[in-house]
Amino acid sequence: MGFLSPTVSITRYKVQGKLEEPVLETIANCLKQYAIPEIDDDLSEKTVGWTSFDNPFKPDFEGSSFVIGTYLVFSVRIDKKTIPSKIIKKHCAIEAAKRLAESGRQYLSRDEKKTIKEHVINTLSLRIPATPNIYDLIWNYEGSSVWFFSNLKSANEELETLFSKSFRLTLIRLFPYTTADLVAGLSDTERDILAKLSPTNFKE
Repeated sequence: MGFLSPTVSITRYKVQGKLEEPVLETIANCLKQYAIPEIDDDLSEKTVGWTSFDNPFKPDFEGSSFVIGTYLVFSVRIDKKTIPSKIIKKHCAIEAAKRLAESGRQYLSRDEKKTIKEHVINTLSLRIPATPNIYDLIWNYEGSSVWFFSNLKSANEELETLFSKSFRLTLIRLFPYTTADLVAGLSDTERDILAKLSPTNFKE
């Protein structure tokens, strides 16, 4: 989901840690190192990486292309190949019939069926293009905050893992509890009280 969409979902994060100077050069190098690889001609079922905000299908992090004003703007792209189970079943049946005809047997062993299925999935993976999903983010480095334009659990988990791997920084998701703990300036006594709070059940 992009932040220029008519409607958006946003997850806010606090960033823990600092990068080596010069910061922009460090970020550019990290983005290039973990840019999204293409898997259309590969056996991989899924890949995750960084891509450009303005050109998500041709990542380019040269110069300051990801800098807009005082913010860093780029995207997470998640490419996944999804092969319908009925397609797999169809091609497995065709391949099994072919092998039975060649061998003159009436049945295939469990291992043979497993081998056929793996072969079918690998073959189809090379023929079926990956479906891309793109999620934008805005990083205020000086303010140690990130706005990620998705509330999907899977997308947020991929972002958190990729961000940590790329920049060696930790993302802390902000919701009422973490917001109070991190940015409300609580005293030690107030923090102890916060830690003992439990959710209120509004249902009878």
